[in-house]
Amino acid sequence: MAKEVVLFKSEEPKNLLDVATFLHQLADKLAQGQVILRQGNDEITLDIPNKVVLELKAEEEVKKKKTQRSLEIEIEWLVGDDSGGGVILG
Repeated sequence: MAKEVVLFKSEEPKNLLDVATFLHQLADKLAQGQVILRQGNDEITLDIPNKVVLELKAEEEVKKKKTQRSLEIEIEWLVGDDSGGGVILG
C-alpha cells in the first residue's frame, strides 16, 4: 500500500467572499501550470501538468444537534505524467 505524505496543509475560517477570491487566484495560477503555496515559513511549489483528474465531493454529516456539509475539490496527477484523464461535470 502506498504511503501518503502531506506536503502542505492549511485550514482556517474565512468568509465566503475571501474563499471565492482565493479560488479565482488559484484558478489563474492553475492555468499557468504552477502553484506556489505559502503559509508562514512553509512553502511548496507544484508544477501542474496539462491533464489532471478533478474530483468533486459534497458530503453531509448529521451530528446530534446540527448538520455539517462540505464541498471538497481535489486535483490529482501523476508526477512526470502528462497523460491523465479528466472529470466531466454534469
